[in-house]
Amino acid sequence: MGAKILVRTSASEPISKFINPMGIWLHLWSYRNLIRQLTWREVTGRYKGSFIGLGWSFIHPLVMLCVYTFVFSTIFKSRWGILSDEGTSAFAFTLFMGLISFHIFAEVVNAAPNLILANVNFVKKVVFPLEILPVVSFLSALIHSIFSLLILFAGIVISGNFLSWTVLLLPVVWLPLFFTTLGCGFALASLGVFIRDLSASAGIMTTILFFLTPIFYPITAVPESFKIICMLNPLAAFVENARKVVLWGMTPQWQAYLVGLAFSLFVLSLGFAWFMKSKSAFADVV
Repeated sequence: MGAKILVRTSASEPISKFINPMGIWLHLWSYRNLIRQLTWREVTGRYKGSFIGLGWSFIHPLVMLCVYTFVFSTIFKSRWGILSDEGTSAFAFTLFMGLISFHIFAEVVNAAPNLILANVNFVKKVVFPLEILPVVSFLSALIHSIFSLLILFAGIVISGNFLSWTVLLLPVVWLPLFFTTLGCGFALASLGVFIRDLSASAGIMTTILFFLTPIFYPITAVPESFKIICMLNPLAAFVENARKVVLWGMTPQWQAYLVGLAFSLFVLSLGFAWFMKSKSAFADVV
């Protein structure tokens, strides 16, 4: 029998409160129980009815990591070229870490334009805090990425390598990625209600960003004349910092990190403020 979901009334508050990140945090924290229930339902519902169930969250990344390791270390014999003592499976691990980081962003952005339209009952039938829906989508993507991350850690250890202490910095270096993802999720969830073509174009946008982000290639391989394009892509820095702390035992360049963090907080504040300002019109449109 599923958990009972409690619905709380979203109080009318001035939009100026949601421009600052602390106001956003306090507002969302007041709905933490509802967010937790909906996130769990989203995570377990993905494989509802299957025999293995949530186990697929481990099996899928495990199979993909094995495939990447075989293809890139055995067939292509690829090397990333960061460390002098780089092992045969290092390219696969580097690729997989990039995919894990990017997947958090891509899954939320691709789902956001249809998020409100897929939950019309919350818009019209009950007084419901619609702003938690992008958060639920983000947390669901994050949980599945954590499953993939555990598989990556296991693969690193099994291959005879060691995890550096810098892996403890991963939650810190992922913060800008989280804030940027949530900000884009809020903005696209709202815009998707008014611009229906956005759901089709979101996949195109994430595909373009995927190839502009150094996931399959090191940023050093980009010609100087095009490197500025990668440098302007904030996801490139987020992915590289995650690799540094998990795979290469390095710490990020903290000055550049703080710039990225400030940018991500700006994206979060702007996206959330736009969502809160426009959500009163959702019922008239859907």
